[in-house]
Amino acid sequence: MYDTILVATDGSDVANRATDRAIDLASTFDAELHVVFVVDTRRYGSSMLSESDDVVDDVERRGQEILSDVETRAAVAVTGAVRRGRPHDEIGAYADAIDADLIVLGNRGLGKGGKIGSTAERVVRYVDRPVMTA
Repeated sequence: MYDTILVATDGSDVANRATDRAIDLASTFDAELHVVFVVDTRRYGSSMLSESDDVVDDVERRGQEILSDVETRAAVAVTGAVRRGRPHDEIGAYADAIDADLIVLGNRGLGKGGKIGSTAERVVRYVDRPVMTA
């Protein structure tokens, strides 16, 4: 049913729940598991980024740690990537690049409140692939 599964994570509790679901699905269907962490460069503002990449570098290091954690937890092989940009755009582009059969992500990430987070909503609306939120 699924040959290639992509899970997007930001390291939040909700994203970890989605990651666990993606790991289970990949094990069940003997599917390739890809994990993507997106550094949302819009959060830091262009003026900060032009002065120093230290903040973004720190976030990228955190993303690498999260990917390493997923690799440790998974009973299947994991391919991971850290990308910069708008999360829903980068998730969609990565899904297209690997021809993902399914995208799994948390229904809300690091932001508080709401029923569904803005990134999850945008992925569901604009990415032309099946999406599961957890």
